[in-house]
Amino acid sequence: MIVSMKSCAIGIVFDSTKQKVLIIQRRDVPVWVLPGGGIDRSETPEEAVVREVKEETGLNVAVVRKVAEYTPVNKLAQITHVFECSPIDGELTTGDETRLIEFRSLCSLPKLFFIIHLEWLVDAMKNEPDVIKKPLTNVNYWNLIKYFCSHPLHVLRFALTKIGLPINSSS
Repeated sequence: MIVSMKSCAIGIVFDSTKQKVLIIQRRDVPVWVLPGGGIDRSETPEEAVVREVKEETGLNVAVVRKVAEYTPVNKLAQITHVFECSPIDGELTTGDETRLIEFRSLCSLPKLFFIIHLEWLVDAMKNEPDVIKKPLTNVNYWNLIKYFCSHPLHVLRFALTKIGLPINSSS
């Protein structure tokens, strides 16, 4: 199914023991997230997640299952398709959007692991038999204000990226 609305695809890539998950630290805003990004017009969500994981990490992955589909409740978010993926081959390699990449233990995720991505990871760990469908209620204006107060430089860097002025420092 090719998606017509603005959407994104997120990949949850576990190691072979399912004790570690692949995470990346973004270049534009130094937070840790799950790999993923926007779905191009001619792509399915499954094709997009495979492409995005490859672009951001260097790994080729296969989609294991669709974990969830989250719908926005405001203009801060977009439809988000979350997939569990397994690595096929490739080497971990940083790219234009990625500062650091690592498989991290589920018990020791970094302090700056983006909160909504933690929710998606928790949903994946439930191993529900059906695709979870729910609204993105944690992506809201109140949480944005709280995050801005706690991390004003992160929010400024993100805003600059959104208007076409990315700060992609290599340090």
